[in-house]
Amino acid sequence: MDQAIDRFLLHLELERGLSAHTIAAYSRDLQRLQTFLGDGRGPDAFDRGDLERFVGWLRDSEGLAARSAARTLSGVRTFCRFLVRERLRPDDPSALIPLPRLGRPLPVVLDEAEVARLATAPRGSDDPRALRDAAMIELLYAAGLRVSELVSLRVGDVDPDRGVVRATGKGNKTRLVPVGEEALGRLRLYMELGRPELLDRATRRGLRRLPSTLFVTARGRGMTRQGFAKNLARHARSAGVERPVSPHKLRHSFATHLLEGGADLRSVQTMLGHADLSTTTIYTHVSQAALERAYDAAHPLARGSGDDSGS
Repeated sequence: MDQAIDRFLLHLELERGLSAHTIAAYSRDLQRLQTFLGDGRGPDAFDRGDLERFVGWLRDSEGLAARSAARTLSGVRTFCRFLVRERLRPDDPSALIPLPRLGRPLPVVLDEAEVARLATAPRGSDDPRALRDAAMIELLYAAGLRVSELVSLRVGDVDPDRGVVRATGKGNKTRLVPVGEEALGRLRLYMELGRPELLDRATRRGLRRLPSTLFVTARGRGMTRQGFAKNLARHARSAGVERPVSPHKLRHSFATHLLEGGADLRSVQTMLGHADLSTTTIYTHVSQAALERAYDAAHPLARGSGDDSGS
């Protein structure tokens, strides 16, 4: 089983071009399966009944919520299809197992006032870390990037003259996303003042190879997802944003605010990098008030005839 899993993970990296973060998630899924099956079981030594019991074990013994259990089973299904394709087993025991039933929670978004306070929270025009954090927050919200896309940006991925950023998303797919003037201004300040200062400090501490990533730490290393999330939470507290804030909530806020402002669904899908329009559609349910305003503005009966005589 260990050899089959190693081959599968290598396939995800080399053939499908998935990120290290996604591959690590698949690895955790299969580690859970191995733990459940026990030692000595080969890739062809489990059946549908085993997987049905595995789903129950995830819920009852591991305490996984329905969504997490569904995610784990999805990873195991992908692995099983790989085993059949590579002729490591003759059948797919996961094919007819239904995913755990789960609801689809609506994304949690910040309102525009909260985003504005958050964007101005990093203070200090002479502090390169504040310039960096301000640029990252503005860009994350302005372009709706995934946090993995944000921290993997390289200097050449930003084109201030055209006002676009080139993001590399899932499946190693790239897309160009427009960026507003406010975010571009913050980016210019960081690139002209903040980044050189951070790299200069790191060089004085012994840094020998300059990183190609756009956003760097004081040690001259690329900013990590975890590091940025920690900084973002700290800035949210200083800005008086009481709700928990994460990078993905800024992405949710970007999509929701665009739709509320009148952007069409296909354009938002393209900017978010969603392969399926149904993934983007969930944002249309976030603000019922926005839908009601659109109805009142567009429907002829909602506007009324303008005759107040009552006749």
